[in-house]
Amino acid sequence: MIKVGIVGAAGYTAGELLRILLNHPEVEISFVNSTSNAGNKLYDVHEGLYGETEMVFTDLLPFDEIDVLFICSGHGDSSKFLAAHTLPENVKIIDLAQDFRDESNGFVYGLPELNRERIKKANKVANPGCFATGIQLGLLPLAAKGLLKDEIHVNGITGSTGAGVKPGPTSHFSWRNNNISVYKAFNHQHLKEIRQSLVQLQSDFDKDINFIPVRGNFSRGIFVSSYIKCDLELSELRKIYEDFYADAAFTFMTEANPDLKQVVNTNKVIIQVNKHGDKVLILTVIDNLLKGASGQAVQNMNLMFGLEETCGLKLKSVAF
Repeated sequence: MIKVGIVGAAGYTAGELLRILLNHPEVEISFVNSTSNAGNKLYDVHEGLYGETEMVFTDLLPFDEIDVLFICSGHGDSSKFLAAHTLPENVKIIDLAQDFRDESNGFVYGLPELNRERIKKANKVANPGCFATGIQLGLLPLAAKGLLKDEIHVNGITGSTGAGVKPGPTSHFSWRNNNISVYKAFNHQHLKEIRQSLVQLQSDFDKDINFIPVRGNFSRGIFVSSYIKCDLELSELRKIYEDFYADAAFTFMTEANPDLKQVVNTNKVIIQVNKHGDKVLILTVIDNLLKGASGQAVQNMNLMFGLEETCGLKLKSVAF
């Protein structure tokens, strides 16, 4: 059994991570750290775990009892945590914050569809961002063929859980309900890692990525629409995508219009490719908390420990 520790365990991503790991056949959770909730039951914070476990939060960090540490702290806190604590060399790390997505400090960027073989050998993995995951998976097959020759236009709408568990002016119900708004237009923090991955496959890519993020009035899921000029026929484009994702465990191509309910509560990615004149339109849907965060983190853990990639991640979509 893989013995797991979790720090920063009070947020949405930690709650989803716990839900997966409690039912993972190859995992035993050794400790769940939260200094602000020490002594409380996990389900006192993550109410969906009621009836699943009687575990309590701890303020201790028994690193010698674990094989892998998941860090679910806020952006900027992971680097501070690792600077303040020394982990045994045998303990692997999966960080869900953005601190090491540039592959600094010995981390590997944890997008399996891009870096599967490197992840298998890694001791430290930086889990991708939610928007970054959805956008990259729509564009990587084109980059692999050197087809990103023009600027890219992207619109992405995300659920309120993407803003985190702490209530804010743009996340509480009375503002978010029956409402949408744009934020961080053209300068979202995930653009850096998106470009990093595209350049990894197409070294000469230097065009703009025009990304408009939108706050949606739903709780979870990401719907990305990307388009770029491309001379290839639709049949050629679909073949490129099908070949690129032929061995992907969770990425599926469809000719029908995708929707969020196909992927919410799963680790799936569903992609549709269509041609409109001289432009290719790519629609990508994911669950921001699963494939965009905790599900992908477990997928990375499975790869790092030589397990079947889908182990513990065969989840049912909400469907309706």
